Amino acid sequence: MENNFEKTAIRVSLVSVVWNLVLSVFKLFAGIIARSGAMISDAVHSASDVFSSVVVMAGVKMASKESDKEHPFGHERLECVAAIVLSTVLVATGLGIGYTAVMKLIRGEYVTAVPGMLALVAAVISIAVKEAMFWYTRYYAKKIDSGALMADAWHHRSDSLSSIGALIGIGGAIIGYPVMEPIASIVICVFIEKAAFDIFKDAIDKMVDKSCDEQMETELRECAMGILGVLQVDLLRTRMFGNKIYVEMEIGADKNLSLGESHAIAEQVHDAIEAGWPKIKHILIHVNPV
Repeated sequence: MENNFEKTAIRVSLVSVVWNLVLSVFKLFAGIIARSGAMISDAVHSASDVFSSVVVMAGVKMASKESDKEHPFGHERLECVAAIVLSTVLVATGLGIGYTAVMKLIRGEYVTAVPGMLALVAAVISIAVKEAMFWYTRYYAKKIDSGALMADAWHHRSDSLSSIGALIGIGGAIIGYPVMEPIASIVICVFIEKAAFDIFKDAIDKMVDKSCDEQMETELRECAMGILGVLQVDLLRTRMFGNKIYVEMEIGADKNLSLGESHAIAEQVHDAIEAGWPKIKHILIHVNPV
């Protein structure tokens, strides 16, 4: 399972690296030929996203390491660290877009030479490719429950939104309203900051042993109560450890049962929960006499 997690994340990240490099070269070429400063800036943004994919690969590689003497519970939280780093970069990206747009409005720097149609075509292609990369990366991020990969997906979305701003600016300049680009960029900045906050919050929750949601805990109790011999659930604690879950449960059983019989009931509860929730890495079941 862990090996599949690592292979999937690295494969998706390598696809991102290749497409970002191809797209950045294409947009840089189009920006120079079409005399579009917006498109050249967009090319630099795409090139910077290569860094995000490298961070994902490094974080996933470290998080997938087996438990050792110094880290008996594993290294899953290192993936959260990667997600936090990427969310911070995403914040900086959004603020950079917003700041540049505000300064353009203040200084009137949006009044530039009319760009060629090639820049408009490049912006449309960029939006299509980056949106496809967003959905592709998001799909696998959800499939393997990777916060770092989800952060990388939103970097693709931020690049797509940046290209939308460039498209609006280029189109606006062509029809005589170049002020449209900085206004669109400010709106885009807000969307990027919201995505960065959600990614950061999710990573922090997984770093501080946040419990699972109430629905899952209810289902865990119901699963335990469905085992013959379990009379009650006295205690249930859950905690998220990276993208894994740890469960501690105290169940009540007939006090007249032998140690072996009580242990067998606990084993059945353990196996039932383990089979029902693959994300659970460790389960501790304690039996109380009733």
